[in-house]
Amino acid sequence: MTLSSPASRAHGPFPVTAADIPALNRLFSDAFTDRYRRDGLTGVRVPPLNPDIWRYAVRGAGDGAMLWRDAADDIVAFNVAHRSGVEGWMGPLAVRPDQQGQGLGRLIVEQAITRLKDAAVGTLGLETMPRTVDNIGFYSRLGFVPGCLTVTLARDVPSGVTRGGTVRLGDCTPAERAALVAACRASVQQAAAGYDFTNEIELTAELELGDTAVCKRNGAVAGFALWHAAPLAEARRADELRVLKVYATERGVLLTLIRAVESTARRLRIGRVAVRCQSRFTDAYAALIERGYEVRWTDLRMTLAGYPEPTLPEGAVLFSNWEI
Repeated sequence: MTLSSPASRAHGPFPVTAADIPALNRLFSDAFTDRYRRDGLTGVRVPPLNPDIWRYAVRGAGDGAMLWRDAADDIVAFNVAHRSGVEGWMGPLAVRPDQQGQGLGRLIVEQAITRLKDAAVGTLGLETMPRTVDNIGFYSRLGFVPGCLTVTLARDVPSGVTRGGTVRLGDCTPAERAALVAACRASVQQAAAGYDFTNEIELTAELELGDTAVCKRNGAVAGFALWHAAPLAEARRADELRVLKVYATERGVLLTLIRAVESTARRLRIGRVAVRCQSRFTDAYAALIERGYEVRWTDLRMTLAGYPEPTLPEGAVLFSNWEI
């Protein structure tokens, strides 16, 4: 598809390849730094991401990782549309600052919507900064409606924690690992039909970004937590273990998983754990606050009308980050 405007002519979408990552990283840093500047945060410079995190996002998204080029063949915009079974979401996405305000943002969002709808997702969402009212208005005009917050909660790793009651996939034999991944998929689908985080679990292990802790009760998987220890920003040391996906049948399982993750962080000599918690899970949120986690950041979660998040059984928890 080609977009014509008085100032630009963009061509795409083209698939994102590994060779595109350095240019994507520069556009990402420039666009988000510009976004903060327009929000009044003039001293903020968004660093480029760790290239391994880009590889995780691009490979995980497959043909949902899309970019557009200008007449000089430079990248002018990108959008990474992800699918975890029937859960679909997009991000990061950006338009080069000098080409904003000309309709390209609408084009790349609509293209991702089409890709995800064609993949038969049941949930279709994204996250944006709550303070950025023009972003919220932009997405609202495209049919998205605001929902809960994703609250990033963090705390320093406590002493004396253990990972009792859990197993780490990285400690398993290949056969044990395959069986546990399948059991994790079956367990989450009992609460959220069609949800499947197998791709993220396997890519995390393959790219050595982190691992998955699994909690079993009475011989069955009762929950799991997927985490990354690799630094998020380029050329930074690992100073935070980030919990990206959590499924737990109830509060006790959630806390068992959180203790296991904290124990792993201590073993890896990483001083802090961060959890991306959706605020609709009020009991889980309160449990984390009681455990000493503090609010560090918020993102507004928005879903396309008609493509909401699922309603879970009472007491169940499902944290699924919609950013990389």
